[in-house]
Amino acid sequence: MRQLILGGVKSGKSRYAEQLAQASGLAVVYVATAQVRDEEMQARIAHHRARRPASWQVIEAGQNLAEILQREARADRCILVDCLTLWLTQLLCDADEQILHNELQALLDVLPSLSGTIILVSNETNMGIVPLGELSRRYCDEMGRLHQQLGGLCERVILTVAGLPLVVKS
Repeated sequence: MRQLILGGVKSGKSRYAEQLAQASGLAVVYVATAQVRDEEMQARIAHHRARRPASWQVIEAGQNLAEILQREARADRCILVDCLTLWLTQLLCDADEQILHNELQALLDVLPSLSGTIILVSNETNMGIVPLGELSRRYCDEMGRLHQQLGGLCERVILTVAGLPLVVKS
């Protein structure tokens, strides 16, 4: 089962995804994509860490998300990736165009073959105005395309609003 959990900032998407992972009854592998680059992000990461059960295995991902998923996915595991938003941002800021393309395609290629439960968390960013800056527009375009492709590959897509899950696809 592959699930995509979307929502805006502080919409409850991560908490909902964590509840799904806990309820799965499977061993949970939490794939964290955030990197500490400032004090505010450090505080966000600390908040997420404090919420997670100690029994969950945590893997900090860099650009190689598809490789980690392929290595860790098993029928008796739930893999929770939180979040694709930060992963894509880091690719856009730190990787060249070819690496960006390769990593996005690797994720799309590997996802259908993964066993177990896969929960992907990502910010829905394309429900507002078009951003002014070139990097922001590019990010929204790339994220929107990725969400469309992931939505087609996942059995369930859920949009969280005000802490409430709205099933978009099941």
